[in-house]
Amino acid sequence: MSERRGRIDREHALPVIRQCTALGLCRSSAYRSPGEVNEADIELMRKIDVLHLRHPFKGSRRLRDDLWDDYGLQVNRKRVQRLMRIMGIRALYPRAKTTGPNPQHKVYPYLLRDLEIKQVNQVWCTDITYIPMRKGFLYLVVIMDWHSRKVLSWRLSNSLDTAPCIEALEEAIAKHGTPKIFNSDQGCQFTSDGFTGVLRDNDIKISMDGKGRWIDNVFIERLWRSLKYEEVYLKAYDAVAQAKKNIGVWLTFYNQDRRHASLNRMTPDQVYYALPSGLPKAA
Repeated sequence: MSERRGRIDREHALPVIRQCTALGLCRSSAYRSPGEVNEADIELMRKIDVLHLRHPFKGSRRLRDDLWDDYGLQVNRKRVQRLMRIMGIRALYPRAKTTGPNPQHKVYPYLLRDLEIKQVNQVWCTDITYIPMRKGFLYLVVIMDWHSRKVLSWRLSNSLDTAPCIEALEEAIAKHGTPKIFNSDQGCQFTSDGFTGVLRDNDIKISMDGKGRWIDNVFIERLWRSLKYEEVYLKAYDAVAQAKKNIGVWLTFYNQDRRHASLNRMTPDQVYYALPSGLPKAA
């Protein structure tokens, strides 16, 4: 389809929409090309991603130091900051502002303080992560049920656009109904009128992380760590379709087979659907 495997070829006779279907891309993301990143930056982004997962509380200064300590790389801090913005990552620590807010977007209050979350579909949450490939990178967004840790829906995209986030949200609602509360950070994808409009249209209360609420992202950060160390870092995806297939297989494994100590050794599906655990009771 293209000399650059997994990328849209606008000169090809096959329509862009059909190319998106073949590659497993969101159609909306095909009409906005991300900024060009050279091979050296792509390799550096992979290393930053590994370091960020190891210590997600570290900012650009400390990641710059880790690049020297772990890889012997002397990198300017401004370069690390630029690549972190491209990757959509940031240090996790208590602060007043979170990822890339848009000052024109409405920010909703935080609704989970002192709230006991003890049933499925009580609270859903979302986040986006960077997915490295052999040549290039993608972004993965998931919608998760807070109580069960179940991944309700997900989308891969080649840009940090809002459309894939909306598509994932609409799919989760279509398949699983609606939660009482939806919690996110203040990233521009989640504060956009398009995303919050879907929530409002379905009478879902909107909650957004505020000062001191960095801990609310830990559940999905643990998902990212498991996904990348158990799947993504073990492979170098050559094409979007390959990445989509393999990540889909792993997320199915995560929902159906991966037991969580915090869920009393049950899987997310067992908790979400109230299925028997299949494990003997502790003596």
